[in-house]
Amino acid sequence: MSVEWQPVRQSRTHELVLQSIEEQVFAGKLRAGDRLPPERELAPVFGVSRSALREALRVLETIGVLVAQPGRGPDSGARIVRNPDDALGRLLRLHFALGSYGLHDVLEARVALERSSFAAAARHAEAADLDEAESVLDRMTRPGVTPSEFNELDTRFHVLVASSSGNALTSTLTAAVRESVRTLILRALEEVDDWPATQAHLNDEHTELLRLVRAGRGEEAADLAEAHIRGFHGTLVDEVNDAHDAGEDGEPAAER
Repeated sequence: MSVEWQPVRQSRTHELVLQSIEEQVFAGKLRAGDRLPPERELAPVFGVSRSALREALRVLETIGVLVAQPGRGPDSGARIVRNPDDALGRLLRLHFALGSYGLHDVLEARVALERSSFAAAARHAEAADLDEAESVLDRMTRPGVTPSEFNELDTRFHVLVASSSGNALTSTLTAAVRESVRTLILRALEEVDDWPATQAHLNDEHTELLRLVRAGRGEEAADLAEAHIRGFHGTLVDEVNDAHDAGEDGEPAAER
C-alpha cells in the first residue's frame, strides 16, 4: 500500500507534520517496520523546513513510535517501531514528579493492574515465562543483593508476570506505573532498618505469589498481590503524607 504525503500549512508546523504522519498510521499506510523517506525528500513534500520536520520526528521518537538512525547507509533514516514501554515509563515518571498524579493514585493503579495480571497469569502463563520469573526470583534471594539491585529485579519480576498474563497492554501499563515510582521505592528500600529481613520478607511473598500462579490459583494470587503492594508501597503513601503534613507549617504534625 503506497503512502500518499500531502503538504501541510505553515502554522504550528511540527504539530501539523505530526498530524499528517498519524493519519497515515491510522489509515494503515504506515506500519511498524516501515521506513520514512529521507528528510531531504520528505520536507519538500510536506512543504516545511527540515528543522520543523526534525522537531516532529523527535516527538515521535520520544513517545516510542519512531527510531531515527543517523548516517547514509541502508539502515539510516527514521523507522516506525512499536516500543511503548520505555516511553510510557518516562512520561509517567515526569508527570508523577510534576504532581500530575498523587502517590495514592499510583498505588491504586498498581493494585488494579497487578490483581488483573496475577489472576490472568494463573490462567494463561506458559511454563517458560514462569521459569524466567523464577530465575529472577532466585537472583533476588541471593545474599548480598543491594537494594538497588533488588529494586531492578523486583520490577523485572512483576513485569514478567504481567507479560505472561497474555495481555500486552496490561504488561506495558504495569511496567510504566512501577517505573514511575522506582526512585521512591529504592529510597524506601535503602532506608529500612534491617535490609536482610526486609529482603527475606518480600521474597517470601514473591515465592508464594509464583507458587499460586503455577498452581492456577488466580484469585488467591490476586489477593496476595494486592496485600504485597499495599504492604510496602502503602508505607510510601503514609510517609509522603506525614512529610507533607509536617511541612505545611514547618513543624511535625504531632507537635502542632
